[in-house]
Amino acid sequence: MCQQTTGSRPRRFLATAFTLIELLVVIAVIGTLAALLLPALSKAKSRAQTITCLNNLKQLDLCLHLYVADNSDYFVPNNSIAVVSSSGNSFSLDVQGLSWLPDVDADTEISPSNIINGLLFQYNSSLPIYHCPADQSTLQTPAGQPLPQLRWRSYNMSQSVNGYPQGDAEYYQIIPAWTKFTEVRHPVPSVLFVFIDENADTIEDAEFGNPPVGSPYFWQNVWWDMPSDRHNQGANLSFADGHVENWKWQVPKIFYDWIQPVPPQEMPDYQRIQNAMKQLTDN
Repeated sequence: MCQQTTGSRPRRFLATAFTLIELLVVIAVIGTLAALLLPALSKAKSRAQTITCLNNLKQLDLCLHLYVADNSDYFVPNNSIAVVSSSGNSFSLDVQGLSWLPDVDADTEISPSNIINGLLFQYNSSLPIYHCPADQSTLQTPAGQPLPQLRWRSYNMSQSVNGYPQGDAEYYQIIPAWTKFTEVRHPVPSVLFVFIDENADTIEDAEFGNPPVGSPYFWQNVWWDMPSDRHNQGANLSFADGHVENWKWQVPKIFYDWIQPVPPQEMPDYQRIQNAMKQLTDN
């Protein structure tokens, strides 16, 4: 402390400080504000990720339409597929010819070379549009060793859009697809999804496969590929007419086995996906 002597009477200046109770009150107020604000910030972040993901799908859809315009109405080839046995015990990966993305295993593609070599990359050379910002899945080595780097790709193209390969073998004859945009009739372009935000545990090849209505009994009511649920138990999709949507699911999308049976409570989600794809009875 000090004294000031300029005057008839000395003054004392005392240093002020917070008491322990005042500090505790301040801490309690900060904690209360944080508890109130953090959920709002988390919700805002989630919303921003959903918007970015929808924009990515919009850009990919635009690339598809530019390809169609440049190639006499033909859809881009969709020729990367994982063939899974009916028992679900094994699968093989294959790419036949050119494709929108010749990727055979999204979790082991250490470099983005397959994206760059895909037929749509010429229309938009931005690598981030292939990855959902809410997708935190990382790469791994072929031996299964986890790596810290995020995967390059989160999206797949519907088998209904020029899926691989039409009429190549008996197995593929149950996977109907359109080769030209003007062939799309039922579902109509505004209902037919093209790109989908796929579950990180099922995304291997670059084609989203799902058994159509009327499939042989051993393929009925099973997931081949599964949509994601990372957007507040929802996924994002783009459609053949160019618009995008966020779909909410009635149950979480949890992968546990290839050729995964669909329980009754999940059937509405499963049928919603089926109805947005070409069926065996569609022309």
